[in-house]
Amino acid sequence: QVQLVESGGGLVQAGGSLRLSCAASGRTFSMYVMSWFRQAPGKEREFVAAISYSGATRFYGDSVKGRFTISRDNANNTAYLQMNSLKVEDTAVYYCAAAESYSGSQKKSEFAYWGQGTQVTVSS
Repeated sequence: QVQLVESGGGLVQAGGSLRLSCAASGRTFSMYVMSWFRQAPGKEREFVAAISYSGATRFYGDSVKGRFTISRDNANNTAYLQMNSLKVEDTAVYYCAAAESYSGSQKKSEFAYWGQGTQVTVSS
């Protein structure tokens, strides 16, 4: 089992950048596909990005393509989400999640392990 802790959220102006981190502990980090989801008030939890075990393959949701970059550092058991050109509509709680196997879909049900979330607020 893996435990996940997100950090790096905060308040930023539209057009700005933030980098989120997801620190993992427990089982070997490189055995998990890592992902980011987000949930805005009153909305469903939305897929943001996922990255394969080695980092060679990345998946992105349509709303963040070209602006967000997912990465991982297996030596330091950490996944990242670099968010650039932030928009007001990116405001949400961002969650890190892990899966032992992954089909490439955007379904949150694929991910068994979740962090507690970190708030990102983008002001206009």
